[in-house]
Amino acid sequence: MGSTVLQQKRHQQILSDVVRTYIETGEPVSSRAIARRHPEPLSPATVRNVMANLEEEGYLYQPHTSAGRVPTASAYRFFVEQVAAQATASPEDRRWIRRELALAQTPEAVMERASHVLSAVSRGLGIFISPPLASSVVEHLRFLLVPDHGVLVVLVTAGGLTRDKLIRPERTFRQEDLDQISNYLNRHYVGWTLEAMRAELRAQVERDREAYGRLANDALLLCDPSVLGDGAERKVYVEGAAQIAASVEFTNQDQLRELLEAIEEKDRLIELLSGCIEAPEPVHVELGLDKMSAAGKHLALVSASYSSSDQAQGTLGIMAPMRMHYERVITAVAFMARFFSEGQTKN
Repeated sequence: MGSTVLQQKRHQQILSDVVRTYIETGEPVSSRAIARRHPEPLSPATVRNVMANLEEEGYLYQPHTSAGRVPTASAYRFFVEQVAAQATASPEDRRWIRRELALAQTPEAVMERASHVLSAVSRGLGIFISPPLASSVVEHLRFLLVPDHGVLVVLVTAGGLTRDKLIRPERTFRQEDLDQISNYLNRHYVGWTLEAMRAELRAQVERDREAYGRLANDALLLCDPSVLGDGAERKVYVEGAAQIAASVEFTNQDQLRELLEAIEEKDRLIELLSGCIEAPEPVHVELGLDKMSAAGKHLALVSASYSSSDQAQGTLGIMAPMRMHYERVITAVAFMARFFSEGQTKN
């Protein structure tokens, strides 16, 4: 809090009240409205002077002379750091989130449901990104021969997720070959990540080509990222684009169209949320997403990383208009990150 004006407790309280009132109403906030809700008996004139000081410091602005004040991005940042970050999820929200996620019957359905819940918490986009395939811990592998010499790779992770991929390897396999390879991998590599398993197979081939050459080479061929797809590939579950499109913040149709196109590009969402993995705080808040699109300046992103039961890291978050209920959104994102880190997707 570098601003001298916010070193005064009254200024902090009034700024928080302005932000909270604007979030609730969506209308410019008058000094009279703040005087009514302030715990101290303050006159509208006193509040008006404080609001003028806050405006001079760039925390508030006045759309036109006869209107009240509206918070700036700096005001939201203060509110997030000083107020919303101290909040905890309400018992009602915790029960509701658990109940909603319990409706899903499979780990994949839980992730899809999670994006729905995150969207419902806000007026925006709920985003849930699964951990990358390469860092998922293998519980079981199976290879099935399909017509035209194709092979269906079925991988079950320790977190209960099932990934399958139809591949067409360079050489022709028999089902007996595939069973031998899958039995070997399931006997020796359960509990390994796909990435570590491939590294060890390569090392085995280098150490003893005669003993392991053919079997390990075949296993490497069937588990190679260039065959299975990019090892960093993640599933992205998104819900709520229509809510963003309906927000009053987006009156410019060209900017809105550009934003919706950006949302459709899943790689951009992954890139956007990847910053929260390196962030020191449990919940990362980014105000103004200009790098996403021109309309992104009106948006905020609240995100968190989670570690699945196999220790692979995924991310989840909410992208919504900057005027959002930060206390509820931040606590919901934090609660859901803990929920998934505790391995609840198995339930």
